Amino acid sequence: MLIVRTPVRVSFCGGGTDLPAFYKNSDEGGLVTSMALDAYIYVTVNKRFDNAVRVSYSQTENVDDFENLQHELVREAMRLTGVTSGIEITTIADIPGQGTGLGSSSSVTVGLLHALHVYAGRKVTAQQLAEEACHIEIEVLGQPIGKQDQYAAAFGGLNQIRFNSDESVDVISLDSSASSSLGENFCLVWTGLTRKASSILEQQSRNTASKMQQLEAMRTQAEQVSGLIESGDFSAIGELLGNTWELKRTLADGISNPEIDTLYDQLMELGCTGGKLLGAGGGGFILVQTPPNVQQEIATNLANKLIPLNPDFHGSTLLLNEQGE
Repeated sequence: MLIVRTPVRVSFCGGGTDLPAFYKNSDEGGLVTSMALDAYIYVTVNKRFDNAVRVSYSQTENVDDFENLQHELVREAMRLTGVTSGIEITTIADIPGQGTGLGSSSSVTVGLLHALHVYAGRKVTAQQLAEEACHIEIEVLGQPIGKQDQYAAAFGGLNQIRFNSDESVDVISLDSSASSSLGENFCLVWTGLTRKASSILEQQSRNTASKMQQLEAMRTQAEQVSGLIESGDFSAIGELLGNTWELKRTLADGISNPEIDTLYDQLMELGCTGGKLLGAGGGGFILVQTPPNVQQEIATNLANKLIPLNPDFHGSTLLLNEQGE
């Protein structure tokens, strides 16, 4: 039995600039400032007595041939690592599995690859895990997503992530003495809505040529927010999040809706300085900056689930490896 724990992520600014339609056509490439969150996807792998494959997630699959698995991420991770028979795999999440805006699908992919490589006796780096997860999700499965989620999940921490036109990616760790205070000054508020990101991201990618000015501004905001995180200027971050939300809403239809707009307005009325919906849009979590006592006001006045913004600094981590014992 082995267990791997992989964080989900929160993107402060720059989302959308990690799509190839942008970073391949921008002189400075793409840039996202993000943070791994202390909410996790757990992947377990255990050897079976026979050569069949059992996969348990929101449903359970039992197959004799891994090619028959309906869970695409598991199937392709098994193919890439060469671990294709005689195992049982389970995935367990601290948060809803899809439609949260926290990059959970990529965290699943990174965690699967990590666990299966270890099962096969191999050591892997965060860089390798992120690159292989991007390969599976974007190149093999053709998902219309960017690259930020895979790198945030694999590396952990508070980072600037740069996406270069030659497809290379640079992860630059941010040094912030204020990171221990993030949970008191920011939180995630659950909208109660879930959505599939693919249709919004496909439209956003198609719109990129006509939205380059907005995306360039969002890339600049990713630079600005990095400095504000390092200096601990939380209220300025809140205002910047509000500005990036206004830009983000213009990139594609369906990013916001009346329910999200109403909840956002309520959060501002309760004292938040600013915020933005995470992920592609249409549902999931709203990230908000919360001055003192505002999180308590949200908890008292709204029924929506609230999660303080506490960072993970470990990235994808092997928690248990008891093979052969």
